[in-house]
Amino acid sequence: MGIISTIVVGLIVGAIARFVLPGEQKMGWILTCLLGIAGSLIAGFVGQSMGWYAVGQPAGWIASVVGAALLLFVIGLVRKQ
Repeated sequence: MGIISTIVVGLIVGAIARFVLPGEQKMGWILTCLLGIAGSLIAGFVGQSMGWYAVGQPAGWIASVVGAALLLFVIGLVRKQ
């Protein structure tokens, strides 16, 4: 996967995660993109190492959104302290 497609997928996943998680997250589109990329990497690593899905399956998109939302939740907890 090329760098451009990684950035686009990260932006889409990050935007969906921000939409799903309630509340206001104060971050721009660059941080949203980084959030999506990090969530995808975490979910991809965990999901593939556990054998839940393979590369290219639709479950990877769902796991990426869940991973990004979880990461956004943790960031929200850390910022409040």
